[in-house]
Amino acid sequence: MQNLLELEYREDVKGYMFEMEGKTTASVDLIDQQPELQWYMRPYLVDFLIEIHQQHRLRPETLYLALNIVDRYVSKRIVFKKHYQLVGCAALWIAAKFEDAKDRVPTVPELCQMCCGAYDESAFIQMEGHVLSTINWVIGHPTTESWLRLACVTGPMEEQRTQHVARFIMEITLFHKEYIPFKPSELALASLLLARFMLGKSRRILDESEPVLRIAAMLDQHLAEHLDAVSPIVVKKYSFPFYSRASTFVREWFLSGRRFSYYDWSHPTTPARGLKHSPAAPSSVALVSSSPATSSSRSSSSSDDSCDEDDPCEPHTPLTPLPPYSTSDPFTASSVPRGKENPPRPPKSMLSSREAVMQLPAVRPPLNRASWEMNSSPAVPLYRP
Repeated sequence: MQNLLELEYREDVKGYMFEMEGKTTASVDLIDQQPELQWYMRPYLVDFLIEIHQQHRLRPETLYLALNIVDRYVSKRIVFKKHYQLVGCAALWIAAKFEDAKDRVPTVPELCQMCCGAYDESAFIQMEGHVLSTINWVIGHPTTESWLRLACVTGPMEEQRTQHVARFIMEITLFHKEYIPFKPSELALASLLLARFMLGKSRRILDESEPVLRIAAMLDQHLAEHLDAVSPIVVKKYSFPFYSRASTFVREWFLSGRRFSYYDWSHPTTPARGLKHSPAAPSSVALVSSSPATSSSRSSSSSDDSCDEDDPCEPHTPLTPLPPYSTSDPFTASSVPRGKENPPRPPKSMLSSREAVMQLPAVRPPLNRASWEMNSSPAVPLYRP
């Protein structure tokens, strides 16, 4: 991403990213034709991959790339439900090799242990080759995280809290099939648009295309109507000071009855260099009218959601931290190397009393050989189409 900051190469890189995102998009219609896989299984797989992702402290792009590889593979091959978890682990393994440092890539024995020994070690290696051949070895994919980083450095630099809220909203899109057909660039801009509205920021006119406004309205409706159904894993992940307690802020914002309304966005506009050089177009969907976040509400919550003075210094594009899970969580790593990109775990003393009173949903226990994921036998042979 360093070349994105260089004006000489910025347009060429953006053009290539636009080209690649059109070539690496999965098909929802083809996934619907799977004989055994159902969409209710997807949240379980995403939660499982997020837990592995947090344990190994992988880059955010790795998670989005892994889900993209899963969707592309499932779009082209028939996958039995007993192999769904195996495909997800193989995709995360490929994405980690592509995006992360060598010492952070999970090993085959670790993957086998995380799957409770449901698959032989040779199955992961065999599935890796099968997935790569199915997607024609095209691994490079401009993830939603990459587009968000680009949007945050083109034009005015976005504040840390705005980026964190956008990341929380953006990660929710991984759980639902409605967002798979959209381009990653549109998902990133829509998440940033909704985050800026919730925080009372000014508009970015060049980013307000019709697909972006439609996605923002979908996200607003989903969070307002199904706030309690948001994954507890993601809620807990973004509830710590390192992420500006983004999940806590979003929950309080929607619980107060506020909604996103494009036409009521009366804040002064700020021209910004958008990802697409196209004029703004009003959304064709009916957006729910509401009053935007006021400065008084922001000032009242800023004292609670701001990080303490003892918090670690946050980079502009932070990577996934490892929050202090309980000792009963098998995905907790006792000794994890701390690289310069991954901050140390925040101590429990940083958690405010207000955060404890909120009674966030408990973290879902890790998958223990769910019936839809694997057979009752200790080893499952790999399916060969």
